[in-house]
Amino acid sequence: MASPLAQFEIKKIIPIEMFGYDISFTNSSLAMLVTVFSISIFMLVGLRNLKLIPSKTQSILESSYEFIADMIGDNIGNEGIKYFSFIFTLFFFILIGNLLGMLPYSFTWTSHIVVTFAIAFFIFIGVTFLAIYKHGIVKFLKFFAPSGVPKPMLFLLVPIEIISYLSRPISLSVRLFANMMAGHTLLKVIAGFVFVLGANSFVIGGILPLMFLVALTGLEIVIAFLQAYVFAILTCLYINDAIHLH
Repeated sequence: MASPLAQFEIKKIIPIEMFGYDISFTNSSLAMLVTVFSISIFMLVGLRNLKLIPSKTQSILESSYEFIADMIGDNIGNEGIKYFSFIFTLFFFILIGNLLGMLPYSFTWTSHIVVTFAIAFFIFIGVTFLAIYKHGIVKFLKFFAPSGVPKPMLFLLVPIEIISYLSRPISLSVRLFANMMAGHTLLKVIAGFVFVLGANSFVIGGILPLMFLVALTGLEIVIAFLQAYVFAILTCLYINDAIHLH
């Protein structure tokens, strides 16, 4: 039986090497491309024929629009509306990537720390440049030394604030990667129990693990939505910090 971790193996589809670097098109690249293609098709179909009485696809898109708009309004305010397209795209990119990974023989690109960290790192860099551009480098540095704090406490507080700030992309990426990898690994293990135990006792050995597998699959779908939401809302909070320097 294949290892539960075999599903996360990167496989080359089109080997490409340029200037000594391996930039091959892999199953992870294909999964991300399918994610983008799926979102594009969904958007085109949902927005093709807008009606006063919306179709199911249009209703989902309108609900998604309101959901993201409310998220931005609650966490950033009116100034955050200019970042709507980015947050909306980020949320759906991660959400559809998570859900497509639930399909048999698919690949979950969000289960790789190198991918999730790359997304989180560019968000971190973008938010940092936004804060410096909006407030200037001097005021930005004061973010790590809150006003009203006794000067002796700054020797302890400033390093803590800097470490906390620099750990943002790590915590953001590890949270998504760890949840998706752990969930899919557990699904693979339980699925193996269904076949192995079912051969010995169909009712107890096969049916019970199968019922548990179905319940766990439903939970994993919920987690897929939850992780996309957490990633998006934390991005909103980081943008809010950059705008208002809380």
